[in-house]
Amino acid sequence: MGFGIGAILLDAIVLAVVSKEEEGTYGYKVTQDVRRAIDISESTLYPVLRRLQKNEYLVVYDVECGGRNRRYYKLTKAGAVKLKEYQIEWKDYSSKISNLLSGEEQV
Repeated sequence: MGFGIGAILLDAIVLAVVSKEEEGTYGYKVTQDVRRAIDISESTLYPVLRRLQKNEYLVVYDVECGGRNRRYYKLTKAGAVKLKEYQIEWKDYSSKISNLLSGEEQV
């Protein structure tokens, strides 16, 4: 059994992965990095990348690689702000859930 991943959490995960590379990273690498944490298909991730681009959290550019273009994604300033918001929300949310699951009282 696995826990479902909603769109907001998936956005946060993708922004975190892309933020690791200052000059940006390409779609396939994003997919591979995300797959280290959750089981997800490329066909699920590419719409997420497009949505983040549309929301101006990512900028997209092409780089020639082996005779073909490779699409790169880079975090924008707005994307960095959004990622920080997600990180703060996740810390609070995950702490509350961990406390509930472990049976600890919340202080």
